[in-house]
Amino acid sequence: MKIGVTSQNFKTITGHAGKTRRFLVFSQDGEGNAIEIDRLDLPKALSMHEFRGDVHPIDDFEVLITGGCGDGFRQRMAGRGIRVVTTSETNPEQAVTAVFAGLPLPEAAPHVTGS
Repeated sequence: MKIGVTSQNFKTITGHAGKTRRFLVFSQDGEGNAIEIDRLDLPKALSMHEFRGDVHPIDDFEVLITGGCGDGFRQRMAGRGIRVVTTSETNPEQAVTAVFAGLPLPEAAPHVTGS
């Protein structure tokens, strides 16, 4: 399973998923530990806010963890077969570990449109 994490700074989980262009990509090692396997640094045209094509680099994700997103983003991701998890957790590895273990994450702050 591949889990993507929105991270504009490649250090912490960030919000505004529709405008995010940077993602950390995680999988599990043979012992079930979360390991970072890739980073995506996409051009603006490939932010989901701008993108209108068919195939996208995040299509390999089964889960996308973000600090926040709107309902439209959730719907677009569901249409691509990606489950979105929003959280106030800022540590990517901790969040991914929790998702792999089926544990809940702290709730994200409400998404504010236009900010």
